[in-house]
Amino acid sequence: MAEFDFSKRDSFGSKFGAIAAAAGSAIGLGNIWRFPYVVGENGGGAFLFIYLAFIFAIGIPVMLSEFTIGRSAQRNPFGAFRKLAPGKPWYLVGLMGVGAAFMILAFYTAVAGWTLEYIYQSIINGFAGKSSADLGQMFDSFRESSFRPILWFAIFMFMTSWIVLSGVKNGIEKYAKILMPILLLLIIILCIRSVTLPGAKDGLLFLFKPDFSKITGNTILEALGQAFFSLSIGMGTLITYGSYISKKDNLANTAVSVSLTDTFIAIMAGVAIFPAVFAFGIAPESGEGLVYRTLPNIFQQMPGGYYFSLLFFVLLGVAALTSTISVLEVIVAYFAEELNLTRKKATILASLSVSVLGLMAVMSWGTLADFEIFGMHVFGILDFTSANILLPLGGLFIVLFVGWYLGASRTKEELSNQGTLKAKYLSLFMFLVKFIAPIAIAMVFLNGIGILKF
Repeated sequence: MAEFDFSKRDSFGSKFGAIAAAAGSAIGLGNIWRFPYVVGENGGGAFLFIYLAFIFAIGIPVMLSEFTIGRSAQRNPFGAFRKLAPGKPWYLVGLMGVGAAFMILAFYTAVAGWTLEYIYQSIINGFAGKSSADLGQMFDSFRESSFRPILWFAIFMFMTSWIVLSGVKNGIEKYAKILMPILLLLIIILCIRSVTLPGAKDGLLFLFKPDFSKITGNTILEALGQAFFSLSIGMGTLITYGSYISKKDNLANTAVSVSLTDTFIAIMAGVAIFPAVFAFGIAPESGEGLVYRTLPNIFQQMPGGYYFSLLFFVLLGVAALTSTISVLEVIVAYFAEELNLTRKKATILASLSVSVLGLMAVMSWGTLADFEIFGMHVFGILDFTSANILLPLGGLFIVLFVGWYLGASRTKEELSNQGTLKAKYLSLFMFLVKFIAPIAIAMVFLNGIGILKF
């Protein structure tokens, strides 16, 4: 078989494009759908405090490590480890990242499909006159039905594939540069309206006032899992995107910009949602349906709520789309480079293979509701395994690789752009990736699988 021609490899066309695409990967349902309900289930402010600590102490160093691996090798995750550590088993870390991408894309596209249902409901004014309880029942009955969730999943997977098929510069970057600023503006508008609702103060106190008595080993595990899930760490996305970043760009600035933007959006999503949760008497621990039960209620109370509802769910879909394209790109880059396939063939193969698993996730509340492994349905298994096992393990091996295998001199070469930048933070970065990040990730991972109990 002929080898892939890396000289023709696509890349980002600008620094802003690289940041927009990486931020688009990070900013998505992890912030707007998953973050608020995980905060709600883990006691609010105390969880937020731990989450922020993980973002800065571990999230940014791991993200920067992934960018370093990707840009240094200019390959997909599997190919990157094989190039940087020839003849060593490190390539298994890249393979695990591709596997994580498979699992995440399967259940994530299922949730992304829910946004299309809610765009449809917004158009037909399907939320009008419904109470919180009615909206909860509406969401549950939709998930339990067989046809519509599958239809929306298929449409969302098609849209994702179509953009990835267009390439890195003309597909992923092009759409990220347009859509991310619009999403940011709409979340700000929604926050302003949400905090002016009666009873909003209780929601803000829940989010920002830490109650450290609520912290358990599980809280810490969930906080690290959410930091990884939200920043797209450990699944090969940032290695893949890092491989498309120009050798002239400052990797540290890019990592910090992406992390800060992502964290800001996650907190803004909490500000948009929790005041409304308390204003309408919805339990903050409402689970993964929180956004779909809560937001339609907010919109009914807003002047022009019909239009805000439609715009928000369109943009929630857009946020999901910028993430699904990044995860699909991991698998497509792997197939294209390792099997020497055209982008078109690699995209079709990746989309069809993920869809098999994805349809099982979609049917977790319907046809496959009674099918359980370890007490969890297919969707729950994919969510738990990726967020609490594969992503932390991937992150652990990535920092060990950069800290102990690549070492300071090779890492400095990449972070300083071959000596043209000073990279004064290098010693702190190396200390974090050699010692702090591995110990923290390992402890939380071992706690998560029951070997170590806090």
